[in-house]
Amino acid sequence: MAQPQTTVPFTFNVRRHAPELIIPAEPTPHDLKLLSDIDDQQGIRFQLPLILFYRQNPKMKNKNPASVIREALAKVLVFYYPFSGRVKEGPGRKLMVDCSGQGVLFIEAEADVTLEEFGEELYPPFPCMEELLYDVPGSSGILDSPLLLIQVTRLLCGGFILAIRVNHTMSDGAGFTQFMMALSEIANGLSQSSILPIWQRELLFARDPPRVTCTHHEYDELVDTNGALDDMEHRSFFFGPAQIAAIRRFVPTHLKKSSTFDVLTAYLWRCRTIALSPNPKDEMRIIYLVNARSKFNPPLPVGYYGNAIGFPTAISTAQDMCDKPLGHTLELVKKAKSTVSEEYMRSVIDLMVTKGRPHFTTTRTYIVTDLTRASGLSEIDFGWGKPVYAGPSKAGDGDIPYVSSFYVRFINHKGESGIVVPIWLPSIAMKRFVKELNTMLMQDKNDQVDRLEGKSLTYSKL
Repeated sequence: MAQPQTTVPFTFNVRRHAPELIIPAEPTPHDLKLLSDIDDQQGIRFQLPLILFYRQNPKMKNKNPASVIREALAKVLVFYYPFSGRVKEGPGRKLMVDCSGQGVLFIEAEADVTLEEFGEELYPPFPCMEELLYDVPGSSGILDSPLLLIQVTRLLCGGFILAIRVNHTMSDGAGFTQFMMALSEIANGLSQSSILPIWQRELLFARDPPRVTCTHHEYDELVDTNGALDDMEHRSFFFGPAQIAAIRRFVPTHLKKSSTFDVLTAYLWRCRTIALSPNPKDEMRIIYLVNARSKFNPPLPVGYYGNAIGFPTAISTAQDMCDKPLGHTLELVKKAKSTVSEEYMRSVIDLMVTKGRPHFTTTRTYIVTDLTRASGLSEIDFGWGKPVYAGPSKAGDGDIPYVSSFYVRFINHKGESGIVVPIWLPSIAMKRFVKELNTMLMQDKNDQVDRLEGKSLTYSKL
């Protein structure tokens, strides 16, 4: 059962060494590689931050994790040499990588804090991210900037924090996890990774001639009438077996076999809509990020590390979501997921080239990514053992953080395995959101499920 976690404000100091460029350890080809027509859509043109926390390991007492990772990084860039180049933009907003070998940014740092001081349970939001992942001036652009920024911060306890920022046009979550796995394998002494990288971005080029054959509500052009959001609050919520079972009480019989992800997504979408109090006639949307590698025939080759994600969308009026039972939103979520096929993905690709590579809509939209099955990051071991936490550093991506969140597997201090979901909402809406979560969980008077309060960001900034 989930108890609300409180956090005690604290500050810490980080001493950073000068940023350096890490280039491939051996000469690499200097060529120009086109990104795919999935890679270069507007909605993926942002920097994705990730963070991994590692405990101290007595066996590695005389090892510097920054040195180990720095050396392995130079070696892995021989195989993943496009990462050491720079993204350029050509005619028709087409993106490509100039494989110039200029290198990726690397920072070594030390902090006067222990891992334990970050709290008993590690999940977003994290304190002082600007210190743990320094934004090197001039490095955050999509074009003509380093494609990777890595900071290794050693802690007083002997543990360390690995923070990363990657240009999303290069890889999706699955693709970048493959890169990180290769980095850890080489750090542990392998001469090359167990899965060799495959570029082949032409596999996801538009057809000739392009033809949009499916309906793509995810790219609808909508006018946002709600104005700017301010006074935002960022919290994370833990859903253990008791909470999931309580939510499943509201699932109708014909939907009982629905996955935990589908049920939780429908529940959160409904609660979030109620919390935002939209106009009853407003159309509310949910976008679910789907890894479409297996949807192709044949599937994309093992080793492909580009973006291969679809954005299926479900739509409902706010009134229907608020008034109808959970089964209504659950059916919509399941139907949207089922639309992703090879033809759907080919249609998206063709839409990109015919419509100017548009951004997916964010108006009255909730975007969800399921990382519970993407266990790769949680397996990344540089010799210190598996990370205590590995995943995104916050809810949200790019310039629209408040519309999206992700699900990650988590074991709390009681040993319960569950799912953590970071949520970002206006403060007033967050209060209503928490109230609505608990209204459903506590409807059974005999229910002993703990109330959900969420972990909020209360750490002091430096």
